[in-house]
Amino acid sequence: MKKIEAIIRKSRFDEVKEALHSIKVNFFSYWDATGVGNEQQGHVYRGISYSTTDIQRRYLVIIISDEFVEKTVDTLIKHSKTGDVGDGKIFISNIEDCIRIRTNERGTKAIN
Repeated sequence: MKKIEAIIRKSRFDEVKEALHSIKVNFFSYWDATGVGNEQQGHVYRGISYSTTDIQRRYLVIIISDEFVEKTVDTLIKHSKTGDVGDGKIFISNIEDCIRIRTNERGTKAIN
């Protein structure tokens, strides 16, 4: 099992959510997050400088079986990428076990 953590633009979340559902990733957690990126300069609009260092993002956590990792990552990239600075990051880590509390099922049975 793998844990995929994705930090994406908040504006791309609805498209990403629909795309994940279309590949049968139906359960994941998410919340709003604010972060600071590498971009150090602000943007100027009509003579007023706006800070772009505090960036509104959506943080997703997805637990999946190993065979769905590449499909899930490809979907995340395809639907969250704009090509601009600040598109986000994806982290993948191993999960030792998973237990469904209601039924005591373990492993991939507990996440499907």
